[in-house]
Amino acid sequence: MNTFDLISDLKIGHIVEVSGTTIRVELSGDVTELTRTYEGRVYPIGQIGSIVKVHFGRRLVFGFVTLLRMRSEELLEIAMPIPPDADQRLMEVQLFAEGVWNAAEHKLRFVRGVTTYPLPRQSVHLLTREETTQIYSAAEGQQNDGNYSPLVPFAHYVGADNAVCRANVDKMLGMHCAVLGSTGSGKSGAVAALLHSMLDHTPELDTVCHPRIIVIDPHGEYGHAFKERAIVYRAYDPLGNEETTGSPIRLPYWLMSADEFRLLAIGKTEQEATSQNNIIYKALTHARMVAAGLVDPAPSDYGADAPDDGREPDAPRAKVGVHEDKIVEFDRDKPRPFSMEELMNHIRYSQAVNVASGKTKAKSATDFSKEGFRSILDKLGVLTRDPRIRFMMQEWNDTSPSLEHIIAQLVGQIQGEGGANQDIRILDISGLPNEVAGPLAAMLARLLFQYKVYQTTDERRRDPIVLVCEEAHRYVPDRGEAEYAAAQTAIRRIAREGRKYGIGLMLVSQRPADVESTVISQCGTWLVLRLTNAADQQHVSRFLPDGLSGMTKVLPNLAQQEAIFVGEGASMPARVRIRDLTDDQLPKSDTAKFAKGWTLDRLTEAEIVQIANRMAG
Repeated sequence: MNTFDLISDLKIGHIVEVSGTTIRVELSGDVTELTRTYEGRVYPIGQIGSIVKVHFGRRLVFGFVTLLRMRSEELLEIAMPIPPDADQRLMEVQLFAEGVWNAAEHKLRFVRGVTTYPLPRQSVHLLTREETTQIYSAAEGQQNDGNYSPLVPFAHYVGADNAVCRANVDKMLGMHCAVLGSTGSGKSGAVAALLHSMLDHTPELDTVCHPRIIVIDPHGEYGHAFKERAIVYRAYDPLGNEETTGSPIRLPYWLMSADEFRLLAIGKTEQEATSQNNIIYKALTHARMVAAGLVDPAPSDYGADAPDDGREPDAPRAKVGVHEDKIVEFDRDKPRPFSMEELMNHIRYSQAVNVASGKTKAKSATDFSKEGFRSILDKLGVLTRDPRIRFMMQEWNDTSPSLEHIIAQLVGQIQGEGGANQDIRILDISGLPNEVAGPLAAMLARLLFQYKVYQTTDERRRDPIVLVCEEAHRYVPDRGEAEYAAAQTAIRRIAREGRKYGIGLMLVSQRPADVESTVISQCGTWLVLRLTNAADQQHVSRFLPDGLSGMTKVLPNLAQQEAIFVGEGASMPARVRIRDLTDDQLPKSDTAKFAKGWTLDRLTEAEIVQIANRMAG
């Protein structure tokens, strides 16, 4: 029997209603069980997400099964009387593509979308395994349109003879993607499988892929998965002896924009008065101007001569030989180094002062506290002494890393001890407080975006970058706390404009309903694993492309490593099983073994003392 022939044994029913791209099929009376056997194979009928076909002469129309129900259930919903013969079984199908089979070339010409709609009474058939494989192959073949292959194999199609599923990474990453799934569904493993597949991919014959991938890792999981192909930067290690201690990273405070620094310095629990904001903005602008050689340093004590030009003591004044236009045009948000000591001096000795007899003197203790100077300086003092964020808050001096060094540690070429390229850069931020994690994610996202904006067209072509945000709901939540505002702004900008500059976004989350809608709606490709929460399922159904929101009905019942793969990066919407990885390729995200652990000896008093010392040390 030829592929895509009309096979009577696989006819399962006929169309009773056509409504746009949705058709309703009444199953034949001879379908006594929800399976059909053909040439020794058993084919299930009515499986959610399975594909059926409608013959239209030489043309074929394909659709996904989205619902199977009894006619009596439908009548009951609309409060209609149920006649005795209302025992028909109805199947809803979402049409998504059509094609023409060329028997001579043994090739399917496949087209997404439907131009010729079927009619009531036309028969509906199951697909053979060979036909299903042909559809996936034809759909993927359409995306391979250059002298290189953007198609990266990372999974297998469910119910298609284990045919390999390949993602178009150009579209998947260029238009952003989301990997979603409840805890235990295999979400981290799916991300690792995608990244391993990108590392192993050969777009052209005898070429090696060197991705530029930066992972924000809040749990310290991914260093275990990539070994010599990744470099792990650990922001803070409370123990100092973990397997994933990694390399130290420097992301100094002066990389922050004025808004990011303001959020860090004022804090989420304090009143964000306009006067407090202005204190930070003035001091930060001054400190950057001093480092740039445009203005003189602030006084380091009270009693300095007050300016006699009629302007406020804290107003910026150009140094001798510097034109005033330089001061007016100065951009305080550019990543220019500045001294934290200079910033604090400006707050204390230029802003928090009164003028008497031409000299500056300290404000009264009441005014110093009331106007916010004390709280800001106290907060900056706490931040500079906090060992968890030493990588951010170390004072800038002549030996500090330059901007180009900081960027190179994220996207430059780095080789490990064995000579392997460490293409994946993992920023391990486990152990960081939430109030720092938000501004840090914001600073990293904005730095990468600015780096891309200032590249030439040729530089962008040679240097595409992907930012992977694991636990994305932690940095871009769908709510408005101050600590997340900067991260929301920076990641939202990548989501909206990153495609034009060559920076892609991969959002990973177990709670899609908690991720900011603006950001998640910009994702063009979705890999959705098992989701058990009804709110998350409804949220995903709002954004799913291709009119396939009905496929969310299968999400609670997906097996581990199974997912719905839809969108720009998928050749066609499909249910897939993520490829298997060895233990040393998987993230270190094992669930605690309670029953096993409870059979082992309790910790001794001496061991508890050691832990307590680490906690308090």
